[in-house]
Amino acid sequence: MLTQPYSRSYVRALYDRPLLQLIDDARDVHRRHHADNEVQLCTLLSVKTGGCPEDCSYCPQSSKYDTSVEPEKMLDVDGVLKSAERARELGATRFCMGAAWREVKDGPAFDRVIEMVRGVKALGLEACVTLGMLNDAQAQKLKAAGLDAYNHNLDTSRENYKSIIRTRTFDDRLRTLDSVRNAGITVCSGGIIGMGESIDDRCEMLRTLANMTPPPESVPINALVPVPGTPLESAKPVEPFELVRMIAVARILMPKTRVRLSAGRAEMSREAQALCMLAGANSLFYGEKLLTTPNPSGDEDTALLRDMGLTVEAPAAYSPPVAAASVERHSPPAAAGSLTEAYSA
Repeated sequence: MLTQPYSRSYVRALYDRPLLQLIDDARDVHRRHHADNEVQLCTLLSVKTGGCPEDCSYCPQSSKYDTSVEPEKMLDVDGVLKSAERARELGATRFCMGAAWREVKDGPAFDRVIEMVRGVKALGLEACVTLGMLNDAQAQKLKAAGLDAYNHNLDTSRENYKSIIRTRTFDDRLRTLDSVRNAGITVCSGGIIGMGESIDDRCEMLRTLANMTPPPESVPINALVPVPGTPLESAKPVEPFELVRMIAVARILMPKTRVRLSAGRAEMSREAQALCMLAGANSLFYGEKLLTTPNPSGDEDTALLRDMGLTVEAPAAYSPPVAAASVERHSPPAAAGSLTEAYSA
């Protein structure tokens, strides 16, 4: 699944470009591969909240931390589909369902997720789930139910991973993504900034994603939302320009990928969010909560999109994922002497 077309030095040089030049390059790439002034709205619903045995340092759903999130029973199928119908009415074309599991286990709970996927597809929505690790057979079962995408974030670089999560490995993440890809499901994978990682860690995470063949069809870029009770509760807020740089670099490295402006928007100004979309983000998670963390209200997002003159993608605009053979990689115009190692390993 991994190739080596992008070097560490190339990605870091790209990240370090003067901000306006970086945004200009990203904007140019975006215009050539995506409808200008259009965004996709997604809704994310927690169908099984809390009680996760993993120790992800950022997550309030971990059973290892004392947070305000209490374990809850899994939602029933009818309730989830009513939420999906509401999301569709509000303009969402992608409905994502998350379960706080370490891994998928065969049995009634997984069967219920399969029913949810079938129901969401019957509503004419793209269906995405994030359920933790899974194997080839489980991925095939999700594919047969009509699943469009599976979310499994890398979170950070391989080198920094063990400082954030100790109950699974970076290679566990990659194996799950291989199972997803082999089943013919599109990949949704991104990461979180603001967890104490270095700039090199951020660049390496993007490089790993971009060097996949093909790259993920969907890359969510999240800013950490520090939650009391988690090890990262005192983390410093992410500077908006840092998020803008991540989005711009992701757009240039992965031209045809949907770059999703994800967690952390509730703490961002309207102007910062607008700059992120100028830099190449073309999807928002819509709704007042992302699993368990706050998100801007629907009215706030509606006003933002209106004031920016952006339109919301209609369901008919969705097209099948790009085949691996047609994936194009892009090298922006190099500043003198700065980006000469574009594809050296």
